[in-house]
Amino acid sequence: MSYANEYSSSIDTPEHFWGDKASALPWFVPPTTILSKDENNMDRWFADGVLNTCYMAVDHHVQSGRGDQAAIIYDSPVTNTKSQLTYSQLQTQVAAFAGALRDKGVEKGDRVIIYMPMIPEAAIAMLAVARLGAIHSVVFGGFAPAELAVRIDDATPKVIVTASCGVEIAKVIPYKPLVDEAINLASHSPDSVIMFQRDTLPAELHHERDCDWNDVISAATPAEPVPVNGTDPLYILYTSGTTGAPKGVMRDNGGHAVAMHYSMAAIYDNQPGDVFWAASDVGWVVGHSYIVYAPLLAGCTTIMYEGKPVRTPDAGGFWRMVEEYQVKTLFAAPTAFRAIKKEDPDGLLINDYDISCLNNIFMAGERLDPPTYDWTVEKTGKPVIDHWWQTETGWAICGNMLGIEKVPVKAGSATLPISGFNVCILDESGAELPAGSQGAIAIKCPLPPSCLPSIWGNFERFESAYLTEFPGYYSTGDGGYIDEDGYVFIMGRTDDVINIAGHRLSTGEMEEVVAQHPAVAECAVIGVKDSLKGQLPVGMVILKDGQDITDADLHQDIKKALVANIGPIACFKDTLIVPRLPKTRSGKILRKILRNMADGQAYTVPSTIDDPACLDEMHGLMQSRNWI
Repeated sequence: MSYANEYSSSIDTPEHFWGDKASALPWFVPPTTILSKDENNMDRWFADGVLNTCYMAVDHHVQSGRGDQAAIIYDSPVTNTKSQLTYSQLQTQVAAFAGALRDKGVEKGDRVIIYMPMIPEAAIAMLAVARLGAIHSVVFGGFAPAELAVRIDDATPKVIVTASCGVEIAKVIPYKPLVDEAINLASHSPDSVIMFQRDTLPAELHHERDCDWNDVISAATPAEPVPVNGTDPLYILYTSGTTGAPKGVMRDNGGHAVAMHYSMAAIYDNQPGDVFWAASDVGWVVGHSYIVYAPLLAGCTTIMYEGKPVRTPDAGGFWRMVEEYQVKTLFAAPTAFRAIKKEDPDGLLINDYDISCLNNIFMAGERLDPPTYDWTVEKTGKPVIDHWWQTETGWAICGNMLGIEKVPVKAGSATLPISGFNVCILDESGAELPAGSQGAIAIKCPLPPSCLPSIWGNFERFESAYLTEFPGYYSTGDGGYIDEDGYVFIMGRTDDVINIAGHRLSTGEMEEVVAQHPAVAECAVIGVKDSLKGQLPVGMVILKDGQDITDADLHQDIKKALVANIGPIACFKDTLIVPRLPKTRSGKILRKILRNMADGQAYTVPSTIDDPACLDEMHGLMQSRNWI
């Protein structure tokens, strides 16, 4: 089937389309009501279907004869540890830990917080919670106690599952003191804390609620999968907002399973037995969707990598992984490849490894700028597929559906809408804009399976955040345009727009130009206040290793390039070479904070920031250039 036929079928006859995709999964009771409304008048998928996601992802493959196939490969360059779990071994360990959770009182509908590093036990815990029909909420390991505490109070977990420590390059982070402090800060107190002891740094269990992972498993009877309805929640994942209470994105069991299973073949062109590697963390949505659930639902082999793109031990780490485990598909954020490019600008380390097994490189999590796209294609010789999605959707909104029909790529575009996502460009009044016009990106309802139906415990917040701005649409918060061929271009958040003397210009567009300079490894463009023109763009730039150029010379080069590509209206004010940019742990540059900082406005340091000290550094640099 062509992309056009597949996509139009998903939009024109969604119930027939998704009912057919659901039939490919092993339900306990197949759904007959494909699309319905809930008490909040929200569209819900597969309400009368009965399933268990853990059964679909693990037990079903063992019963189908794939028990001896590797399910999870664990590779930890930071601890020099490697191991593998077959589907049969995974089933045994998951059933045992589910039994241990059941012994601690966890039942269908209860919540369990998982606060773990990138180790197999994190995936085992997630699957064990799902096996019981309970709801997991994974919190990125190492989050500050205050942030963990507000998640404890919002999710009210019966049990917290954690490990004794995390390891980041050469730094060991003890988790036990963080968990204890978070529980002390929280109003809600869990009944039990289950601790997986790591050899790197074991923890002392001194509270009556503390339990050792191995001890609770040895005393437990393995648990069988508990049937749940299609609309019962599988997990809560808190988004990394910079202000206010945490926003718990809910994910249904049924819609999630169908979308994840469909996406592995349709988008990524992966089949049972293929090795799929999402170089992310289980604390993020990519880790939920494409480290744990989607690859296992599809019968693939997934990889859990406890390392970085660089310095574990060098910028060749990704390519070593590809060769060693015969990775077919690699998925990571553009920032990972920019880090590799910075340390190995000529891509020389790629030549040390045989990456012929690698079919495609997927990127998401932030806007893929054309220079990063071009570098990766040129140095690896592999197709690079940009795709765009959000925590709220759980999978790609736009991309190149390789398993349906591979279409030509356009640098800077996330390609075409994915099945079920009716993507539209709207003006401020909610009217659809013609091809080529920039506006707000919205998705016409009904949203396809796996998209959030609500915020945990707060439908009103969900409605006001996503559904009120454009009635009948889900507001993505991103801006961009669709060209005459239907290709979607994401230009950044709708507030990433600079208003220069009444002319609205996209920072993403300017960053494309800045990033094309041969000395630039990474950049961010923001608008700063100007008494005459309202706002003027300034750039912060990280240089490639080995480059030697002054701020002034670089600024002149960039100004000329912006005039040539955008026009004199760009009015580029200043360029500042910086050693680093403030980012979240998932690699997103904190542009809004940089804007607020430059404008002298208040900002909240997000819990997801990778290095808080970087903000002080940026503040000082901005002051030195009179941006503030």
